[in-house]
Amino acid sequence: MGKRILVQRKGRGGINFRSRKHLKIAPAKYPTTLKLAELGQQPVEAQVVEFLHEPGRSALLAKAKLPDGNVFYYIPPEGVFLGDTIEIGEGAGLKIGNILPLRSIPEGVLVCNIEMRPGDGGRLVRSAGAYATVIAHKEDRTIVRLPSGQEKALSSKCRATIGVVACGGKREKPYLKAGTKYYAMRVKATKWPVVRGNVMNPCSHPHGGGSHRRPGKPTTVKRTAPPGQKVGHIAARKTGRGKKLRKTRRT
Repeated sequence: MGKRILVQRKGRGGINFRSRKHLKIAPAKYPTTLKLAELGQQPVEAQVVEFLHEPGRSALLAKAKLPDGNVFYYIPPEGVFLGDTIEIGEGAGLKIGNILPLRSIPEGVLVCNIEMRPGDGGRLVRSAGAYATVIAHKEDRTIVRLPSGQEKALSSKCRATIGVVACGGKREKPYLKAGTKYYAMRVKATKWPVVRGNVMNPCSHPHGGGSHRRPGKPTTVKRTAPPGQKVGHIAARKTGRGKKLRKTRRT
């Protein structure tokens, strides 16, 4: 009798395919504009009081304290130190770590942790060592170049942090042991290592079985196939390397 293949188990969402939420510290978000308006001063100053490591997050978390005693957590850029004072708001200076609307940031400045919509707390460019570049301002829109090279037009009211996200050299450190990577992937709700289907037993995968490495059957499946069968090239228009056209020589 066969058993559920890996993609079926992922869809069910068991304990091995869910992130450990009890390890999370807090969401990394900017203070709301309403909260800043209550403080009454522009720009609002906050002091960095602690750096924290959250499992599953590549960058550090910075704990900042507002003048009224409340705290918020945000992603610090490279160059922010413990005890530094950062500014939040329209009139903040162009200093690493300050949080400003995109309309107040000149072209060519590197930014990170950018809001997609005004007030959402930051959605783009949040991983370690990432940064975006402000390209141009057009009326109520600002164009930024993301790490992928894509240029995106955002509302000029969206806020961003000046600088490059800290911990940029983290990806250069090798894992060295399989167990280290296993736990690093596990905290991100990623099943690792991934075993190829053609080296499994036939009861574990449609491509398994046989004393050979090939699937032994066509790998294209229809889009309406049941979950246990839906592996390989799903609803593929074509497969293979394609047919090479032969050029005819003129005489």
